[in-house]
Amino acid sequence: MKALQRKLLRDAWQLRGQALAIALVVIGGIATLVMALSNYQSLQQTRERFYEEHRFADLFASLQRAPLTLLPELADLPGVQQAEGRVQALAQLELAGFERPITGQLVSLPQRPGGLNQLYLRSGNWPAQPWEAVLGEAFALAHGLQAGDALVAIVNGRRQELRISGIGLSPEFTYPVRPGDLFPDFVHFAVLWLPHDTLAGALDLEGAFNQLALELAPEATEADLIAAVDRLLQPYGGRGSHGRDLQFSHRLLEEELLALRTLSLLFGLIFLGVTAFLLSVVSARLIRTQQEQIALLKAFGYRNRQIAAHYASLVLLLVSVGLLPGLALGAWLGRGMAELYAGFYHFPYLDWSLRPELVVLACAFALSAAALGTAAGLWRAWRLAPAEAMRPPSPARFAHSRSERLLPSHWLPPSARMVARQLERHPGRTLLSVLGIALAGGMLIMSRLQAGAIDEIVRVQFDLVQREHISLVFTHATPTSALAELASLPGVLAVEGVRHSPVRLRHGPRSFVSAVQGLPAQSELRRVLDANLQAVELPVHGLLLTEHLAQMLHIRPGQTLQVEFLDGRRDTLWLPVAGTVQEYLGVGVYARLDWLNPLLLEGELITGALLRIDPAQEVALLQALRQRPGVATVSEQERAIAAFMDTMAEGLLTFGLIMTLLASSIAVGVVYNAARITLAERARDLASLRVLGYTPQEVRDLLLGELGALVLLALLPAFAIGYGLSALLVAGMQNELFRIPLVVTPQAFALGGLVMLLASALAAWWALRRLRQLDLVAVLKTRE
Repeated sequence: MKALQRKLLRDAWQLRGQALAIALVVIGGIATLVMALSNYQSLQQTRERFYEEHRFADLFASLQRAPLTLLPELADLPGVQQAEGRVQALAQLELAGFERPITGQLVSLPQRPGGLNQLYLRSGNWPAQPWEAVLGEAFALAHGLQAGDALVAIVNGRRQELRISGIGLSPEFTYPVRPGDLFPDFVHFAVLWLPHDTLAGALDLEGAFNQLALELAPEATEADLIAAVDRLLQPYGGRGSHGRDLQFSHRLLEEELLALRTLSLLFGLIFLGVTAFLLSVVSARLIRTQQEQIALLKAFGYRNRQIAAHYASLVLLLVSVGLLPGLALGAWLGRGMAELYAGFYHFPYLDWSLRPELVVLACAFALSAAALGTAAGLWRAWRLAPAEAMRPPSPARFAHSRSERLLPSHWLPPSARMVARQLERHPGRTLLSVLGIALAGGMLIMSRLQAGAIDEIVRVQFDLVQREHISLVFTHATPTSALAELASLPGVLAVEGVRHSPVRLRHGPRSFVSAVQGLPAQSELRRVLDANLQAVELPVHGLLLTEHLAQMLHIRPGQTLQVEFLDGRRDTLWLPVAGTVQEYLGVGVYARLDWLNPLLLEGELITGALLRIDPAQEVALLQALRQRPGVATVSEQERAIAAFMDTMAEGLLTFGLIMTLLASSIAVGVVYNAARITLAERARDLASLRVLGYTPQEVRDLLLGELGALVLLALLPAFAIGYGLSALLVAGMQNELFRIPLVVTPQAFALGGLVMLLASALAAWWALRRLRQLDLVAVLKTRE
């Protein structure tokens, strides 16, 4: 074994404590990267396999009613491989022992084998009798239902008992969300698949269909086919066809996965940067403390590249200690997260694997961190002249510190003055230590962003915007006179009508399918907010757009927007944009109801109603609503909040909690390293003080004072870095499903500061333990 190789092993053994601290940081960084990316990749792979095996359609269309004889003509369109018509409807459901309102989406099964949007039958059998149905797994699990159980559906105004023949999953409902909602509510929303003839007969749609699904050839042009399908369906009440990208479940799932990928990339890059910075601090100090040895090696004839390779090998050895544990921890966490998400999205299976390219990426991550972190230190070793390095450092020139000049002398005890002089004497070292600790604290603060942001979203959306207790959707557009009947129901304190009209918005080359929501001029139950979260009045003329939607369409207030209404007369109008509003959930278009209805030329109609109720009479009210066949769905505000919190808690909060734990491990590693290096650099000074007569307590105060000063100096920068990293994360988490507000709570700052202080206490305990074991004679041996 060569001399440098023996030195490498000896140095590694002497640095074993520091190596473990560095390994802790590397483990945190690699585990975060592997967990986030393996989770995202496995979910995406599982989704694609599910879509392919169960023939998820490429194009969808809704319409009023069309004969089944139209299907061959649709199938003959160039680029269409298969056309399938079906019937679907919303219905109220009743479940024995459960009094809350339940919305059911009834969908007809394919009429022949090999159809589109095939079901995955988890248990039970296919329907063999007319009123047997396959029930969606999410609702079945929420209520503990299985094959053989029964529930009641109010279909087209008639009560009908449904017998559950099996439990199933569909690629069309991997993210089962009630129409009009943005987040799933597995307790109050169910999907059921029934035989086509049974459902068509109940809906008076014998020999007809009201939904269309198409499979396209790979070479087909989607835009051309959408135009052709719309032309064919227009006489039959077509509401506009759209591609898979706008299919509701797929669209929401895609947004969720994109948000997950953004989180993965952002956290990975931030952890990489922090790890590289910490390695830079450690390697620079390591090389500085060993500059005498470097000079001796050069004096003995070792070349610069040999010495650089020696220290590069040492850093790689330190980094590699954390590589395998980081991979293993990241794989374990990634699989756990993927199983959690797969259960939430109700995939029938999970394709999880640790791909070789991800292992390569993790190794590259470690190598990049090592390279970025040690480049400056290696350059310093390369340029070090032997004569200069072997010369003992010049004694520091005495000078009063800035704090001594600013404060009265009796305010600072001698130990505090010595600490202040030491920190000011080495400004670069102090700055790097403070920055390293602050980065770790900042990551902790950023990892708690989501918890505070979710509380703010709930406060704004459900306290300031949606102020109703119950919202109703009617089976058909209804005259506004129905509001008087609703107001007379037991427990109704206030009622307002709303109208949702599906539209396709166009501005230049950009388009978006949404719905215009017509609200009363002085609506109290559903409000729109400005950028300062203050309620604004709806304009007499014109539309209000969610700020994010206006950005997507590249349109500003004062400009006009092409609005193609997809129901009723299907007119296309140019309407002014009067302003923008702030929303955290979804995107919307708002207008006054008394301005929207005249545009549609259909009279004073509403498609739903908002109710404020007396909670004491809620049960009687729900029973009364259940008896009204014109009410398609009943949604409760309180249940919507619970569903939202459950949804976010299962996903983002779990992800955030793991990030917090990993960031905490990094913070402990950083502060421990700072204490370890401080003790190594000050050992001789502290030993000299002991020989000069300082008591052990006074020496301990100096060491703890310097470490404590570094942590206290890092607190405010940590808060600023945490806020900045949170802003960076928020900027990357803007999508049409939700926007994360930049809300860094005092609890997040407190957590960051508390973990930093706890890590400091742990490091101080270790430093005192080492100080007691200090060999004064060995330390005081001089190089002179």
